[in-house]
Amino acid sequence: MFSPADWSAIRITAELAAVTTVLLLLVGTPLAWWLARTRSRLKPVWSALVAMPLVLPPTVLGFYLLLAMGPRGPVGQLTEALGLGRLPFTFAGLVVASVFYSLPFVVQPLQQAFESIPERTLEAAATLRAGPLDRFFSVVLPLARPGFVTAGVLGFAHTVGEFGVVLMIGGNIPDKTRVLSVAIYDHVEATEFADAHRLAAGMVVFALVVLVTLYVVNRPPRERPGEAA
Repeated sequence: MFSPADWSAIRITAELAAVTTVLLLLVGTPLAWWLARTRSRLKPVWSALVAMPLVLPPTVLGFYLLLAMGPRGPVGQLTEALGLGRLPFTFAGLVVASVFYSLPFVVQPLQQAFESIPERTLEAAATLRAGPLDRFFSVVLPLARPGFVTAGVLGFAHTVGEFGVVLMIGGNIPDKTRVLSVAIYDHVEATEFADAHRLAAGMVVFALVVLVTLYVVNRPPRERPGEAA
């Protein structure tokens, strides 16, 4: 059904989305917790910076990431000094770019989940001598579970659908940086519409499954018999 090149693009896309989602949850959880709890006057500024990828064209973000990770950029000079080489046109570079591009899709659901936790619940845990870390892991995480599911699903799905950023940072190197969205573009450019249709239809089904999952997870509980007004 799919050519070896297409299977390679699917594999790279799945690996990229999985690694990016794990990193996003590790980075986004403390950031979302801080945004949910802080009273700093700069909170709107930090929230706006996190949300920037929602309004910036992907090519703009990709361009500045490419400059930052290039040989004259601060990130590029740092990776060169550490002996890690250059990030552009590598899988590691795709991961870094994807983390930046999908950050708001993870941070915002987590922040909303944290903000929905009543303050009195945390205060009650504190009266039972639960420390900050204990309260977070034993109280906050269980209550914010739907937010983590939403953040993980959205982060993974958004990474799968990336095009402009990954093309700017990773290029189109077969078996290395050629992801699913770029593979579809290549098929269309070569007028291989049947191959493009198979890949595109798969992404449509994937998007539908993602949305159904989110609606199921976030739907309100049904009213119990006898509780209806």
